[in-house]
Amino acid sequence: MWHAMMAVPAPTQPFWLNLPYWLVGVLLMVALFGAFQVYYWVGRKLGEKLYESRVGVKIGRDRIAKIESVVERWGALAVYGCFWVPMLRHTLPWVAGALRVSYPWYVVASALGCATWAPIWWFGLTALVWGWLELAARSPITAAVAAVLAVAAVAWLTVRRRRRRRAAEAQPLIPQDS
Repeated sequence: MWHAMMAVPAPTQPFWLNLPYWLVGVLLMVALFGAFQVYYWVGRKLGEKLYESRVGVKIGRDRIAKIESVVERWGALAVYGCFWVPMLRHTLPWVAGALRVSYPWYVVASALGCATWAPIWWFGLTALVWGWLELAARSPITAAVAAVLAVAAVAWLTVRRRRRRRAAEAQPLIPQDS
């Protein structure tokens, strides 16, 4: 009979650099919180200059304007929400700094975001990796097929999303009468 093994390492056993698993997770949350503070203060210090920077130009003024409207509407709550949206996670904090969102509220929102989002990714991603390694130990062929299927699914979703975006851009904004 097959028994499912736990896919996450034991919390108190040495995991990385002889640190227990839970402590590595806490250190990663603290590092993420620190990165968010750096993003905020870079945005606050540079302000409008960020939009002409290489990153600002690459993101695009129209996307930044959308992010600004989210920050202006939701304030610090947008900072918490940005943890759950991949592109916003790294752009919204410096925009919040440039717009001078209240720093105490920013700290609270980013701390709550780190405390809720990071453990999900830390435990979930680790479970996924350890589960795949367990699968590879039991059946390398099945693990290879699973990896190929995962890569194919990501590629398919990416192509599909790009095609939809191109189709939406090609469609005229104002309907033309025939």
